[in-house]
Amino acid sequence: MKHPAQVIVRPLITEKGTRLRLLENQYLFEVADDATKIDIKHALKQLYNVDAVQVRTLWVKPKPRRRGLRSHGYTRAWKKAIVTLKPDQSIEDFNL
Repeated sequence: MKHPAQVIVRPLITEKGTRLRLLENQYLFEVADDATKIDIKHALKQLYNVDAVQVRTLWVKPKPRRRGLRSHGYTRAWKKAIVTLKPDQSIEDFNL
């Protein structure tokens, strides 16, 4: 089993994430590419001491990028997790 800090890369603080957090008690995280839903659930329990009711994952596709006129490339693909917590729980790192 991986260490929890290797499973959850960073919390995502975006406009959509703020709306989900306030209305539906859902939190967004960037997670490791090989992390499973069970790994994410266990990592949240150890890092933040919260119980996840539901974990949904998705892959964010790479977007085209340019640097200058002739240099083309893509951003990296990464995995996102949307975690629903119990109604009476919250994560303090998101409350800025």
